Amino acid sequence: MENFNRKKHWEKIYQTKNVNEVSWYQSTPTTSLDFLEQFNVPLTAKIIDVGGGDSFFVDNLLSLGYKDITVLDISEVALEKAKRRLGDSAKEVKWIVADAATFKPTEKYDFWHDRAAFHFLTHEDEINNYILTIQKSIKPTGVLVVGTFSEQGPEKCSGIEIKQYSETTMTERLKKFFKKVKCITVDHITPFNTIQNFIFCSFRKISV
Repeated sequence: MENFNRKKHWEKIYQTKNVNEVSWYQSTPTTSLDFLEQFNVPLTAKIIDVGGGDSFFVDNLLSLGYKDITVLDISEVALEKAKRRLGDSAKEVKWIVADAATFKPTEKYDFWHDRAAFHFLTHEDEINNYILTIQKSIKPTGVLVVGTFSEQGPEKCSGIEIKQYSETTMTERLKKFFKKVKCITVDHITPFNTIQNFIFCSFRKISV
């Protein structure tokens, strides 16, 4: 597994699967949108969707009137699919091809959204680097929302081992820089009618 090429793996997934043929497909990402509403995130907010791929979160953000949206994914193919789907609207979005583990932002964000990217980071150095990157790149009043497979969820996704979290372990992992606001568990029904249990937690930055 040491020679595993994460980028190559994801490019192949997106080259060979349609948008509704992957387990994470959601036509409407209700849970993520609910967090936006709960925090009353203004339309002027800088929002980043990490691991967004060709998901429909960006479509919904644009429909709601958000103006400053960044979508990051390791797969260039995934982002190109999303751009084609959005057509002219894609020009209103910033697209970044990068690995979340080594991403170095050049902006600071009001709302950092990560649905199922974090749990693919299984090495301590990658996890710690990612958390430090978020801490440096969220504004003092910013919000962090992270969704991962729960301890009742799958142990793998797309053939890759993931790291499961609970409310306790997620909070513990982030407590140095972030204070938990709320955690919920969600059953995601895949296009194959299987159930994946997720834990979603929201956090506020701790002022230092």
